[in-house]
Amino acid sequence: MSIRDHLHIDRLWLRAPVVAVLRFEGVIMSRARRDGVSLASHAAAIERAFRVSNLVAVAVVVNSPGGSAVQSALLFRRIRELADEKRVPVVAFAEDVAASGGYWLALAGDEIFSEETSILGSIGVISASFGFSQLIDRLGVERRLHTAGDRKSMLDPFLPQNPSDVQRLTVLQQDIHRAFKEHVQRRRAGKIDTSDESLFNGDVLTGRMALNRGLVDGIGELRGVMRARYGDKVKLRSFAAERRRWSLWRRLPFTAREPVDAIGDVADWIEARLLWARFGL
Repeated sequence: MSIRDHLHIDRLWLRAPVVAVLRFEGVIMSRARRDGVSLASHAAAIERAFRVSNLVAVAVVVNSPGGSAVQSALLFRRIRELADEKRVPVVAFAEDVAASGGYWLALAGDEIFSEETSILGSIGVISASFGFSQLIDRLGVERRLHTAGDRKSMLDPFLPQNPSDVQRLTVLQQDIHRAFKEHVQRRRAGKIDTSDESLFNGDVLTGRMALNRGLVDGIGELRGVMRARYGDKVKLRSFAAERRRWSLWRRLPFTAREPVDAIGDVADWIEARLLWARFGL
């Protein structure tokens, strides 16, 4: 191929409309894990996606059962800030699951598409943990905890569960749930029945059910929707998240150096599996 041919191809590429594709796959979590989704893992990819030449849209592809409400909100906010700054539309696509924090993130889209059999919704708040008080008793481990402030040891996994701690957690969950509801009502204004409280009870819907209830705008997948909207020559450019480099040893589950970190790894791994298992995955 001649230099002239290469230049011709380059010019064709530059003239073609480009859709930047951001993929969010996995449990949304604040801890730095190799397979987790957070603002730290995706910030650079988001920035690069909005700097593409000939950019006509940014596609947000979500496959997540949820996780951290804070990280979901941070990711949502970063995407919307850049979308407003660059005046670029954002289209979200739900794959297997866009539930709980995953749906919060999908709301970054001006429009949301899903498959008929995708699982969406779960607009609620859940908190899961493990209690190790009996385990450390059996191991003969003495728990030494010194605090200033009645609430500093709230929900400590190495102490027996305290009813007042549970009551306080419920208050916090209700406030987060209220923020989640307001977020959905604001982003889906005019598309959902905001008085329908059954939308906010934590239930999940298929894509077809979500379409009927106004939680998504259509049934479709990334390539088909973008080609129908921007033509057959549209270019899809993917921007991958930055993943921390782990040694082979650190990639294996439950291999933290410190015992407390190892317990945290076990808990995170089990929690992630349980989140996926809720949706049959």
